[in-house]
Amino acid sequence: MMIARLRPLSALCLAGLLAACASSPSSNLGELPRTPNASIEQLLEQASTAKPEDAVLLKLSAADLAYQQKDIARSSQILDQLPLDSLKPAQQIFANTLTAQLALARNKPKAALKAFEHPSFSHLGELPVEQQARSGLVKAQALAADGQNLAAARERVFIDPLLNADASKNNHDAIWNLVSSLPIQQLQASPNEGDLNGWLELARIVKTSSTLNEQQANIDSWRQKNPEHPAAKQLPESLQKLKSLAGQPLTKIALLLPQQGQLASVARALQDGFMAAYYQAQQGGQQPAIQLYDSSQVRSLDDFYRQAQADGVQLVVGPLEKPLVKQLGDRPQLPITTLALNYSDSSQPGPAQLFQFGLSAEDEAREVARRAWGDGMRRAVALVPRGDWGDRVLASFSRDWQAKGGTLIAAEHVDQPVELAQQIADLLQLRQSEGRAKRLQNVLDSNVDTQPSRRQDIDFIFLAATPQQARQIKPTLAFQYAGDLPVYATSNLYTGVNNPGQDQDLNGIRFCETPWLLQTNNPLRQQVVAQWPQAASSLGRLYAMGADAYRLAPRLPELKAVPSMQLDGLTGSLSLAPNQRIERHLPWAEFRNGQVQPLENSGI
Repeated sequence: MMIARLRPLSALCLAGLLAACASSPSSNLGELPRTPNASIEQLLEQASTAKPEDAVLLKLSAADLAYQQKDIARSSQILDQLPLDSLKPAQQIFANTLTAQLALARNKPKAALKAFEHPSFSHLGELPVEQQARSGLVKAQALAADGQNLAAARERVFIDPLLNADASKNNHDAIWNLVSSLPIQQLQASPNEGDLNGWLELARIVKTSSTLNEQQANIDSWRQKNPEHPAAKQLPESLQKLKSLAGQPLTKIALLLPQQGQLASVARALQDGFMAAYYQAQQGGQQPAIQLYDSSQVRSLDDFYRQAQADGVQLVVGPLEKPLVKQLGDRPQLPITTLALNYSDSSQPGPAQLFQFGLSAEDEAREVARRAWGDGMRRAVALVPRGDWGDRVLASFSRDWQAKGGTLIAAEHVDQPVELAQQIADLLQLRQSEGRAKRLQNVLDSNVDTQPSRRQDIDFIFLAATPQQARQIKPTLAFQYAGDLPVYATSNLYTGVNNPGQDQDLNGIRFCETPWLLQTNNPLRQQVVAQWPQAASSLGRLYAMGADAYRLAPRLPELKAVPSMQLDGLTGSLSLAPNQRIERHLPWAEFRNGQVQPLENSGI
């Protein structure tokens, strides 16, 4: 019915439609479409009878309208029918910007960035401000989605003068979210980057201030020195929230750890890391007093909290023992804000005063999913240890991987080394390949010159394994005709110490790891290792966790008020999830020639 009614539309009506949806930046760049007052069907119907140059504008408008209506498939279909190479530069810019938006809608940031490499973008500065702003914002979104947060912030700073007041305010909040997520190492000023340098300095101030009051004083000082900076004229919304938090200073922290029992040695490393961070912070100004409590002597948490309140404690760090953390998680509320150094197994949110922090392998499984997806991987198989720990890691990886759109084809639980070759063969379906060759030999009654081949629909292996297991697994993959298959692993396979003689068999494996073990020149790490040499090995992760616990403790209200806030820790980049658990994002490394090499763009 719609098409039948449209057929009589006159050429005059077509001219009206085009007038509504086109603008002319210059005669040689061509016209730009705009969103018209017409439906997709009307635009396509008119395009079917219009002159070629008019049909292009109508189809571009129709594709854009479909995108605005979130009909990604329809928009792509219309756009794919356009002869992109024969369009005018303005139309090529419009089409490639829309192509990038469609790629982002499909979670493909690299494809989106590829669209901006088209030669037509050399003319972007000659187009109307609206198109410049649209292309710039989409490119910034693509850079951020690809993990290039500094480049994304730079792009947003560049286009900010083109935006109206409302869009500019939203842009400033986006710039702040980007720069505040950068590690300290990337918050360095560059020549001729005026406004961006101001944003980076502001982020550096917020990250390096040890207390909220010190932070607010430093922000005020920065605003006085940079009165014309956009963030000085109007602080980003999240920084305004922080201002309201600065008030009651934190004067006393309780450190609640077991001094006896099975966890005493773990607790000692945590305590040493905690106190090392405390003494380092003291060099920059007065710090809260620390009082130690022995959780192995605690018979009643109620009694402990009563004693802590009587002692003037405002914040508890600990306990470490899982049963105690579970007890805290089951309570409706706590008398003192508490940062537990372990996680309760419950997925239910605990009391508002309870925060949880630990070296969760689930964090690393999520990190593998994020990194592998960003590297373009889509189909995975998994090798994890047999037992509860392996089950939890596999479940975490599977959840995050499938939520991103990835496919987990198969998984094997590793236990006995003698079974490893068979398990990997089953995982890669090599036995089926050998069976096909044997059947073919029987049919032909002659030898078939063939090698077993692994299934070709696997992009990578997710590996959670000890160093001893991992050293067996990589050679077994090569033996099973899968030596070229990428392997992404959790940190468990790294002893913390370079050992080229033993680790040649790990070559090519990528794994996430704590900054503590990758950044050997960190001043606090060097001080700790000088006093406790074991902190240079895998035990160093516990010292790092203790140090991070001290740095996190006074920042908990800040992390709660500003969910986008990240702190650069020695166990990773730390942020607060909605369930009040601290989540870690870790840098990446790869084994090369038996030695660990940090990977670029991995947060180091």
